[in-house]
Amino acid sequence: MSTESTKRRSTATTAETTEYTVAGVPANLLAMVATLVVVGSFLLVIYDVTNVVGRRDQFLLVAGSALALATVVGVTLRPRVALVLTIVLLGGGFAAYFLSLPTSQLALLSPERLLADSIALLSGLSALRLLSADVWALAVTPAPTFLAWYLAVRGRIAPAVAIAGAGLGLFVLTGDADGPLTLVAVGAGMAAVGFDSIDRFGRDGGQLDVLTVILAAMIVLSATVTVLPGAGGSPVIPSSGVAEQPTVEASLVSATDSISVVGSISLSPEVRFEIESTSPSYWQTASFDRYTGSGWVRTGDSRLYAGGRLADPEGPSRLVRQTVTPATPLDAMPSAWRPVAISGNISSETFVTQQGNIRPARTIGTDENFTVTSAVPQYTPASLRRTGTDYPDDVRERYLALPDSTSDRVRERAAEITAGAETPYDKAVAIEEWLEANKEYSLQVSRPEGDIAESFLFDMEAGYCTYYASTMVVLLRSEGVPARFVTGYTTGERVGDDRYVVRGLDSHAWVEVYFEDTGWIRFDPTPTGPRQEAESASLNDAREGGLEGVDTNETAAAVNGSEEVTPTPTETANQTETATNTTPDSGTAPSIEERIGGTPAAGNESVAVDDGDGVIPTLPPRETLFVGLAALVGIVAGVRRTQIPTQIRWATVALYQRRTDSPTADVFRAYDRLELVLEREYRPRRPGETVRHYLDALSRVGVDERTRAVADIYERARYGHGVTRADADEAIAVADRAVRSRLPVVRRWAD
Repeated sequence: MSTESTKRRSTATTAETTEYTVAGVPANLLAMVATLVVVGSFLLVIYDVTNVVGRRDQFLLVAGSALALATVVGVTLRPRVALVLTIVLLGGGFAAYFLSLPTSQLALLSPERLLADSIALLSGLSALRLLSADVWALAVTPAPTFLAWYLAVRGRIAPAVAIAGAGLGLFVLTGDADGPLTLVAVGAGMAAVGFDSIDRFGRDGGQLDVLTVILAAMIVLSATVTVLPGAGGSPVIPSSGVAEQPTVEASLVSATDSISVVGSISLSPEVRFEIESTSPSYWQTASFDRYTGSGWVRTGDSRLYAGGRLADPEGPSRLVRQTVTPATPLDAMPSAWRPVAISGNISSETFVTQQGNIRPARTIGTDENFTVTSAVPQYTPASLRRTGTDYPDDVRERYLALPDSTSDRVRERAAEITAGAETPYDKAVAIEEWLEANKEYSLQVSRPEGDIAESFLFDMEAGYCTYYASTMVVLLRSEGVPARFVTGYTTGERVGDDRYVVRGLDSHAWVEVYFEDTGWIRFDPTPTGPRQEAESASLNDAREGGLEGVDTNETAAAVNGSEEVTPTPTETANQTETATNTTPDSGTAPSIEERIGGTPAAGNESVAVDDGDGVIPTLPPRETLFVGLAALVGIVAGVRRTQIPTQIRWATVALYQRRTDSPTADVFRAYDRLELVLEREYRPRRPGETVRHYLDALSRVGVDERTRAVADIYERARYGHGVTRADADEAIAVADRAVRSRLPVVRRWAD
């Protein structure tokens, strides 16, 4: 074997055993840790889903088993075998959990249903909207988790990050992954690739600068840009400087598939629509079955209304016909529960949800109206007390579910409130009355951390309809009573025997409770008194302020005629012991604070405090500070990569030399400039290398005699008997020429 080949093998062996470190930690270990963070982010989203829909403990077992299996076989299985095992895990996961479902869910599911739900996710459907999201979550967990971690164990960091990142990216598009978690995952993914690059290629070539710039750019983009228009993902940083205070309509009525409970909120006095109805009612727009702890989700798909009659209530009912005329464009179809027929131009573009609500496929203009026929349930409190608790399987699965994280103290409070109630109806009345009596009504609230219902029960003194309704549903479900969260409008202002004007301030949230052989019956735990007392006053404030759109011709005529306008009285189920029909309803009045708006929504914007001398803003949210820091680090790394500091040094050191009274100092300065040029073009002077030896070494690559003459002058100035002004001028001239000849841009500028 030749000496040269032996040397090459020795060099290769040395390269293979070289271990690069970052701050003393092996780069490959840092890459593994960062990859685990990406995989963990993907799993954390699924954990949150199972926490809401159930099977949380089973998910932890499945995820842990997948990670353990990948760790064990990562050093033994070849990638092709691991890929086959991944496919087996994916198919086996769906099959095993499909076969393990109880009979009640098997009646609702099929392989086609699971496949359709999975495809729907790719188009932006939230995982929480899947009818059996718990089964789906368990089915999709093991395969990507195993493959991503297997590749990481094998040292294939980039593919591992790509697989885990793709899984997380799906949840970003569906809105199930929040902004801060996405930022963490993006940062960890880029860090993993960067550390892997250092481990493979070392630090040469400015790898850290390049990776830092890319990482910062991805963080800033993911925080400020919505990737898919219309999808669930949203930027962490708002597009405008100041976020507008949300309204009830925006957060409730305009919501389509999900609702997030917010903090302080406002109501608009603007007229939304007029409705002519044979009976007053609450005008329902949507109902939601899945409680997430921070809001509500409507599960299942919608089907296009094909005409004819929809399903009637389970018990006796009477028909109510209502015609809606929009005053502003509508993206909802308010009607009394339960709608059974639709007519008008929009009827062919109407969807029917699995909860029985109707919704338009497009915005309804002010130049069109529609008519809805509703079959309103007929009942008495006595008849509701006689109903049993043999609920259908579908009702049990959907309307008794609570997040796994629901605390015991919530269930204990529910049992305490309903201690004397023997029937589901009595429990509903007890909870409704307890909330009305023990909580104050206010729109000026800070959105709490954690579970909304638990916070409202134990930590908050006041709230508005969303808090009341959410809490009542959770308490009822804790007691085994099926209930759901409902949004829409209260009756509004009566302007005729059968006509009502409904404003934005009438938007509302309430509760519906399921009774066997009767169906869904409305309860409203929000106190009506404070709202009714303030309605007239708040409308007058809007009118006196000159706000447009708060009146129709009839309501304006009533005001000008000094007629007192009163809302339709509210009638609730527990107030109608002898009633044969509880089509209650009415418009309840918001307080003055609702009309003019409360404090800015907590968490939506910075709060300003006016102390009389000016406005003192608080610090921006933590997410904004994090993104700003990432941008700053990226800019610094980019500046380093582009060598801007070096260019500035050239501009300030090499370009120009001002003559002084000391020829010796001028010679030293001229030589330093000259050496800076040579260092840039050839190489720097090594430690211990004299000026003469340095220039002799560079003479082979083009150092001329005039440059060597400067070296002679420099040696006389440092080691000899000094230099004259003429010597100094000659050194300065040579340095000027060297700079201009080797930097063309500078030469053109100087000449």
